[in-house]
Amino acid sequence: MRLATWNVNSVRARVDRIVGFAVREGIDVLAMQEIKCKADQFPYEQFEEAGYHVEAHGFSQWNGVAIASREPLTDVEVGFPGMPGFAKEPGLLEAPPEARAIGATVGGVRVWSLYVPNGRALGDPHFDYKLDWLSALTEYTTDALTEDPDLALALVGDFNIAPTDADNGDPAVVPGFSTHVSPLEREAFAALEEAGLTDVVRPLVPIGFTYWDYKRLRFPKNEGMRIDFILGSHGFANAVAGASIHRNERKGELPSDHVPVVVDLDFSGPDDDDRPMIF
Repeated sequence: MRLATWNVNSVRARVDRIVGFAVREGIDVLAMQEIKCKADQFPYEQFEEAGYHVEAHGFSQWNGVAIASREPLTDVEVGFPGMPGFAKEPGLLEAPPEARAIGATVGGVRVWSLYVPNGRALGDPHFDYKLDWLSALTEYTTDALTEDPDLALALVGDFNIAPTDADNGDPAVVPGFSTHVSPLEREAFAALEEAGLTDVVRPLVPIGFTYWDYKRLRFPKNEGMRIDFILGSHGFANAVAGASIHRNERKGELPSDHVPVVVDLDFSGPDDDDRPMIF
């Protein structure tokens, strides 16, 4: 199985490019974030013509997540258990959930396409929401892997965190002053790893960013950030046979500000191949 994650920054604006990439690269499962449309506005036809089944979750022109797969998706779930919402206006009694998580099972793998809240600024209510959201995600992960330690679980998407200094090449993002690099966010990312997940791409692709701001020539200067990840459980990580970051997708006409991150999975067993040890 070849699995990819990509913050596409509007699926309707870039559908030809997205489907073209998926077909060209032989992607079996594509998790997308920031689709920026309601589920009934998703361009299903183009994906279906290319041989993909799609499950999408979106409320408006903001946020939104989806999974496209060559095999049927089962046990589709919108929002992970305990996922908090966000009250956009002060004083609201209820914090409605946002379209930031969709999960499905395909080929024996439980895949979650996740768009972690941005946080906006240190001290902003959205920053607290981000930390609460990540805490709930960690609790879900702990519960899922306690119930089934062998579960092939993949949390993939835009985490809006650069977990190490090497993951931040944007001079405007400064530790102590900016989101994405604060100690609390990095601790939240580490908590997911402590819950039983592994960044399965880093051992195979130790260098490389996945996001570059459109402004200030960030891409030509390679002043980017590594904030898109594929985090896998033991049962998932042991099947990883290869990984890649597709930097060239940031080039050309109408690029997203993020690029795809891809892993190749081989569940034939460790004795049958020379796969690298990830976990």
